[in-house]
Amino acid sequence: MQAVTSHLMRAYARQPVSFVRGNGAQLWDEQGVEYLDAIAGVAVTSLGHAHPEIAAVIADQAKTLLHTSNVFGIDWQERLGERLCALTGMQSAFFCNSGAEANETAIKLARLHAHRKQVLQPQILVMGNAFHGRTLATLAATDNPANQQGFGPLPEGFLRVPYNDIRAAREAAEHCPDIVAVLIEPVQGEGGIRVASADYLRELRSLCDQHGWLLMLDEIQTGLGRTGAWFGYQIADIEPDVITLAKALGNGFPIGACLARGAAADLFSPGLHGSTFGGNPLACRVAFTVLDIMARERLAERAAVQGARLLAGLQQALDAHPHVTAIRGQGLMVGIELDRPCKELVGRALSEQQLLITVTRDTVIRLLPPLTCTDEQIDDIVLRLTRLLSAGTEVGVMKVQPSAELEPAT
Repeated sequence: MQAVTSHLMRAYARQPVSFVRGNGAQLWDEQGVEYLDAIAGVAVTSLGHAHPEIAAVIADQAKTLLHTSNVFGIDWQERLGERLCALTGMQSAFFCNSGAEANETAIKLARLHAHRKQVLQPQILVMGNAFHGRTLATLAATDNPANQQGFGPLPEGFLRVPYNDIRAAREAAEHCPDIVAVLIEPVQGEGGIRVASADYLRELRSLCDQHGWLLMLDEIQTGLGRTGAWFGYQIADIEPDVITLAKALGNGFPIGACLARGAAADLFSPGLHGSTFGGNPLACRVAFTVLDIMARERLAERAAVQGARLLAGLQQALDAHPHVTAIRGQGLMVGIELDRPCKELVGRALSEQQLLITVTRDTVIRLLPPLTCTDEQIDDIVLRLTRLLSAGTEVGVMKVQPSAELEPAT
């Protein structure tokens, strides 16, 4: 809740809580009240808050070298690019500061790809319920009228089809010869935790190969272990042409990346794209350290195990709930859909259960806990959510008793 005298633009409907300290999946407010974080800064602090190794690296690099600009070579940027390309099978990397910038880079690559193919009015196939950012181009690729309101006219060049519907994509190919790329999230986060099937992603890959399109995967929320694999597309065993990353890459320090291979890898030439801050020594060293920790602690595998535990616990506790219509997810990316709007649950979760959650698409409780959560913390998320929904008179929720024990998922 923004103070009356605040000089900040009113871009956010803030909750009346301000956190001053964190550790792992725990946060403390100004009064010393402890909270359990089940959103990780919206899939950002996947290693948890105040990770000691990240803190040490930031301090060391800050007293060594912060910024020189991309006019000069940056050793940590070279190292990070090599590491990410080795993880993904991509060939080249561009570093920026955010997910929206990474997606802008991908869109520009698609336009350059169209130019090479001499397509004068290129179209990028995008999906219903998609979210790709809040710049003008990424807003145009996003399917949320509330986000777009007041910002028209938006850039053209995006053709929307239903998510997870290969027939619709094939029909688009038949009727629109100017499609040059597909931009898709393997799991739609802002769209309500909707998971693309492996078969659908494989069919999209085949369709792109058939027509010479770029398959561009927005892994800003799904990437870096969140889905139980290093990247969401790996579950379908496919190779995209472009991958966009941000969020967990810096564990809270701003950094984004766009990776490319094949025809997309050499589309840029000097002067066609750039970033003042993107890929500076501090951001790249932090991201490199994040990758080290994730690999060493096998956090993608841990997310798969803990995600199964979270899903099983929620299904057990909320199976008979009269207003829960679906519980779905992949890895530690879980949504609980209700049959009515429930945005007020975000504030009530904070005040009644000291639990951080978000609500997306009005009716879906979204959970994105740190990948480092213990079994006890996963079970505690389930318990606090069950108590919250059992006491939810505002949404007409029937009393549901939480299970006495939550068995680990098999």
